[in-house]
Amino acid sequence: MEKMFQLADTLGPAKIVHIHVPSVGLKAIVVIDNVACGTAIGGVRMAPDVSVEECARLARAMTLKNAAAGLPHGGGKSVIFGDPRMPEADKERIMRAFACAMRDLVDYIPGPDMGTDERCMAWVRDEIGRAVGLPPVLGGIPLDEIGATGFGLVAAIEAALPYCRVSLRGARVAVQGFGAVGRHAARFLVDKGALLVAAADTSATLYDPTGLDVADLTRHKLAGRLLADYPAGEKRPLDAIIDVASDIWIPAARPDVLHAGNAGRLQAKLVAQGANIPATAEAEAELHDRGVLVLPDFIANAGGVICAAVEYHGGTETAAFAEIAEKIGRNMRQVLEQASRTRGTPRAAAVKLAEGRVRHAAGYRRWR
Repeated sequence: MEKMFQLADTLGPAKIVHIHVPSVGLKAIVVIDNVACGTAIGGVRMAPDVSVEECARLARAMTLKNAAAGLPHGGGKSVIFGDPRMPEADKERIMRAFACAMRDLVDYIPGPDMGTDERCMAWVRDEIGRAVGLPPVLGGIPLDEIGATGFGLVAAIEAALPYCRVSLRGARVAVQGFGAVGRHAARFLVDKGALLVAAADTSATLYDPTGLDVADLTRHKLAGRLLADYPAGEKRPLDAIIDVASDIWIPAARPDVLHAGNAGRLQAKLVAQGANIPATAEAEAELHDRGVLVLPDFIANAGGVICAAVEYHGGTETAAFAEIAEKIGRNMRQVLEQASRTRGTPRAAAVKLAEGRVRHAAGYRRWR
């Protein structure tokens, strides 16, 4: 717990709730970081090796993300210890038990994250009446299906191009984590003339300097198969994705995949953080010193939560895409202009922007 307390500051976390329901095998953590801007929104992550520290860091990222995007919501996150590939009946039982256990945490609205999806959120809403990222039949906007986060990531990349001397036409792209975020980001970038030269999942790195077929690769993944089984491209070890020479490198998987031990191997001009907290502070500092432009996660990958907020307030898919493009493009330009003026890191400028909005909002609350 000592490390957890080191994460606490004047912004939060407001609540840390540990959940344990042995009868169904449920062990979970909910962190509500800050609600100055409104009821917290944040995803439900399912993985065997999650932790309270990871949950707290992700919740803070949501506080900053939602504030930077100008959403009327604070930040929270929850993690469930478990294998997301468990049988559907077991997963439904776990999700429904989780929902019932956090029913009274009314200042937190759950959404999908790694290991959960719109079906999981439908079960949660059925139990407690609140969730975002719902199936369309329940009035939801299917975040993963339309690629909201990947779309926003590309909006961030386009805003950053003048700051890193990269053109999308012919740009070499490498994606670490070819899931809902990574595959859509690759699709949108290839549509704009870029070339996907490498992709990685939990099985391997797939490499082809002439360009991988994103549509065919997506079909392969959606069929439940691994990149190691894909018939085309050169198969390399999993962490070889870091060594691929690229113009745009997209981490879209777990936290801290870039750290002090491997950041020196990265050969890219621009890192667009599709995952939450995918790089340690030491890695970002090293990349910045080398002249690599790193787009902060809570600015660049806010497309999903912007879409979720539009859904929660009754908006449409068309409205969501417009909001994503406008908010992320504007915020990324503002952050990079500030970083350029101060010669600081984009993250420092982004944190200053987001924290300023949170503290301003807190000034209107009675208890702050």
